[in-house]
Amino acid sequence: METIKVELTAAPKQKPADEAALGFGSVYTDHMFVMNYDEGQGWHDPRVVPYAPLSLDPAAMCLHYGQTVFEGLKAYRSADGRILLFRPEENFARLNLSNERLCIPPLDEKLCLEGLKKFVEVEKDWVPHAKDTSLYLRPFIIATQPHLGVSASTSYLFLIIASPSGPYYAEGLNPVKIYVETNYVRAVKGGMGMAKTGGNYAVSLKSQVEAHEQNYSQVLWLDGVERRYIEEVGAMNIFFVIDGEVVTPMINGSILSGITRKSVCELLRSEGYTVTERRVSIQEVSDAYDAGKLNEVFGTGTAAVISPVGQLKWGDKIMEIGGGKIGPISQHLYNELTAIQWGEKTGPAGWVTEVCKG
Repeated sequence: METIKVELTAAPKQKPADEAALGFGSVYTDHMFVMNYDEGQGWHDPRVVPYAPLSLDPAAMCLHYGQTVFEGLKAYRSADGRILLFRPEENFARLNLSNERLCIPPLDEKLCLEGLKKFVEVEKDWVPHAKDTSLYLRPFIIATQPHLGVSASTSYLFLIIASPSGPYYAEGLNPVKIYVETNYVRAVKGGMGMAKTGGNYAVSLKSQVEAHEQNYSQVLWLDGVERRYIEEVGAMNIFFVIDGEVVTPMINGSILSGITRKSVCELLRSEGYTVTERRVSIQEVSDAYDAGKLNEVFGTGTAAVISPVGQLKWGDKIMEIGGGKIGPISQHLYNELTAIQWGEKTGPAGWVTEVCKG
């Protein structure tokens, strides 16, 4: 395995004084992990270097044709000072699935994990201590070949940057309001919906703005063909508890295979819950609501972990869920997952990777 070089900054930044006031994704650490790809040479020169602006040719292909992918995960500080990662191997496996869809050369997942651990170890003092805080980690790849022509790039940069962050939603675990999109579509089977790429998020901005104008936190997307079947929320996968059964849209090629989603399904099944992955129509959800059988709705994702949903707006219909309070399954999942992530509880084998002592 190639040696990972480390160059430490000569000008460390001042860390946030009030960790309890950390927002999400606005402060960045002292260093970044970088690795290059060049055709004929492959991925090479993995290194941790001081955080700095990138130098890109104006014709770099990522700027013109959207050949870029990314991931998101967190480093947690346990009560006894250990720095922990939650299922990082899953992130690099998914990153390679995104790479395949966008014709980006595959990464050595073991090397990437070692690079991530080295990077987090260098930045361990940036992992915050306050409750519900963590160090958000953003691995990403951009196409760098200067060329104006629609083809796969011959050169790339793989980077990991980090941001000490508080809760994704300022309202914390309070139920959020979700707007069901009926005018626009995000993805279709055979497109890029299953990849974690910037284009999937750019296409959602119009709906996100309109949702915010109506005082809704996120957009719930329907399928792009029939406009009937639920897919995912902009920043998370979605679950419904219908008459005691936990139901979530099946992975179908147009939605992201969430790592928190996968963990929730595995955890609930191990505890005896009935978890069904299938097509779920918005009409089914509406009917369950009318029948008094829509017990809970919640989202799952790295950023928010578990996000209870208190209101769904579908056209003119507003569905109030759970009386404005988090449901018992949502609360249980949040408690279990965060206890595992922060090292308060031993989870299933392989779910937690210890990087170092803080």
